[in-house]
Amino acid sequence: MLWQGRSVRKVTGGRVRLVRGKRRIEVGRAPADTHIGEVRYKVIRTHGGNYKMRALRAQFASVSNPKTGETKKVMIETVVENPANPNYVRRNLLTKGAIIKTELGNARILSRPGQDGTINAVLTE
Repeated sequence: MLWQGRSVRKVTGGRVRLVRGKRRIEVGRAPADTHIGEVRYKVIRTHGGNYKMRALRAQFASVSNPKTGETKKVMIETVVENPANPNYVRRNLLTKGAIIKTELGNARILSRPGQDGTINAVLTE
């Protein structure tokens, strides 16, 4: 688990004496690691009572063409490039900013599959 509260260190390197201890709401969750495959979701209750649809596996993406303005639902073939981590390409992980190969051509993912549960992409030239 990852604590996502305030850091103990300042930007200058000095120590901050925390006024209170850690809270359960400040603990992060494990990453979704969205793969290519049969569609699978996980519903998560967030702080405040809202819900997130986490995409664990995805097969299709809504790809839009910026020149024509059309959006089509196309099948994802593979991950071509991922600036976040080169290992994600080998594992075919879908994250925001990843370049995927589709039937229409290469597209860049604009949405966050692990947070939204959808994959929206735009064609790249």
